[in-house]
Amino acid sequence: MMAGHRPPQETAQHGAAPARPRAGRGDALSASAEAAAVERRYARRDTVRDAQRYSLFDPAALAIHQERQRALIRLLARQGWPDLRGARILEVGCGNGGNLLDLLRLGAQAELLTGLELLPERAAAARARLPAAAQIIEGDALAAPIEPASQDIVLQATVFSSLLDDAFQQRLADALWRWLAPGGGLLWYDFVFDNPANRDVRGVPLSRVRQLFPQGRIVDARRVTLAPPLARAVCRVSPRLYPLLNALPLLRTHRLLWIARPH
Repeated sequence: MMAGHRPPQETAQHGAAPARPRAGRGDALSASAEAAAVERRYARRDTVRDAQRYSLFDPAALAIHQERQRALIRLLARQGWPDLRGARILEVGCGNGGNLLDLLRLGAQAELLTGLELLPERAAAARARLPAAAQIIEGDALAAPIEPASQDIVLQATVFSSLLDDAFQQRLADALWRWLAPGGGLLWYDFVFDNPANRDVRGVPLSRVRQLFPQGRIVDARRVTLAPPLARAVCRVSPRLYPLLNALPLLRTHRLLWIARPH
């Protein structure tokens, strides 16, 4: 799970890099310009390599997926969701629908699922994979016709690390918060560290998450996911090495967290 929206290139590293300068609000790109920039970044991707790298037939991808699923299920249970029946759930940047498909396996109802996806080919893939009752909305998330306080859970997975403009990040965060119903929660999964080799993405530290959602209460934050380059290397030797190395928090490159919206 949490792999529907992937960064333009692999970003996970097993050591922190200095934070990159962020675009100031005064010289921020317009929302439409930043959306267009995201499309250009994704156009540079090697889709064939991505399909192989993120396939669950790949031992490292499978190990990452299974670890993340276990962490997600435990988090949801701690937040009062032992199953997802009746939950109104929206994912921003739903990609080809993989995360929403996983949520269906956890009890979510298709008619209560909404996915927002910027790229037409990914939105089409999501519609093909998911039941017809699930709603997939194509285009800029900021223009999506979502009613305020209409969602119990809002999910973002490696979306904010792909946004390089601070003001655009904040506008998107404000929209997610607006859609979230009182008593609901924002489910966040994203990179912690920058990758000096990839200028198309940047890590999102916990301090930045707090800036983006000042009214929220972070009640559950865990470091997860063995650095993917390291995971691929060790799984080529033996997938059994994944949990051994992943037991070291410093080698985990993502953060899974729940941001509660007060009643």
